[in-house]
Amino acid sequence: MILELLKAFFIGVVEGITEWLPISSTGHMILVDEFVKLAVSPEFLELFLVVIQIGAICAVLILYFHKLNPFSPRKTSREKKQTWRLWGMVVIGCIPAAIIGFTLDDFFNEYFYNAWTVAVALIVYGIIFIVLERYNRRREAALLAEQAVVSAQPRGRHARVSSPALKGSASAYASADDRMQSVYVGPGDDGDEAERALFKVHTVDEIDWKTALKIGCFQMLAIIPGTSRSGSTIIGGMLCGCSRTAAAEFTFFLAIPVMFGWGLLKAVKFFLGGLTMTGTEIAVLAVGIITAFVVSIVSIKFLMGYIKKNDFTAFGVYRIIVGVVVLAYFGAKALGLFA
Repeated sequence: MILELLKAFFIGVVEGITEWLPISSTGHMILVDEFVKLAVSPEFLELFLVVIQIGAICAVLILYFHKLNPFSPRKTSREKKQTWRLWGMVVIGCIPAAIIGFTLDDFFNEYFYNAWTVAVALIVYGIIFIVLERYNRRREAALLAEQAVVSAQPRGRHARVSSPALKGSASAYASADDRMQSVYVGPGDDGDEAERALFKVHTVDEIDWKTALKIGCFQMLAIIPGTSRSGSTIIGGMLCGCSRTAAAEFTFFLAIPVMFGWGLLKAVKFFLGGLTMTGTEIAVLAVGIITAFVVSIVSIKFLMGYIKKNDFTAFGVYRIIVGVVVLAYFGAKALGLFA
């Protein structure tokens, strides 16, 4: 039993890390399952790999409890109303995934839950992350070049432009002093200011129902194993004009009803099927959930700190590497190179 608990602990660590980082928990779980096999029934294993996510969700609820609590006595009536509005956006964002999940979950599990699909999804979305962030860097470079021209001009709407090099662009920047004040990214500014220059939505409170619905449509892509729910929604959020921070936080909040609902659905199917858990399986489930909870707290704090000063390129590269490893390993296994 001790060995099974150690395995559950290891799987909980993997879940806590990969559920929130945009690197696909499914892809890693498939690799883990090749080398760390729990001595449990297949039905319980299917339940375990979903219900363990409840621990990860509890980490979000703890870390963002005040922000997500509309009944907090420390909030003004306006702040409470804003919190209810945020929950409304979360519900809207969950509608597409709920429809697809309830109708096509079994189909995708049967036909797409395999190493090849996971590997391709890992690589494709890794490339998308890299391409998207390169595009963002080009936008930032163009913005900084524009700001350099603006900062070289005299201040004020009616100031004279004395430099011949700047006179040609004077009309284009007639009111630039006003336009750029709110987004200027100077050498002493941090990553938050850079995000304000690149994206129109800077916090989750600014997400409207149209943006929430669009991000929810991207979340539907996560039904394909290897896509990564957090990866698809973060990409969707950024494409919809959300900052990295806003996209990541909204991803966390979207996971609450989706993953709780999915876990509840799996549990209902398990028990309605007349199945029961052994004492070892109950202990394994408890260890997995608790471990996923603790590790998720660390992972979420790491991600939110990381993206304040960095972009998602490193995660894209990592996804490609893992995807290639999955292809190589299972390809070699299919050729009989492994026993």
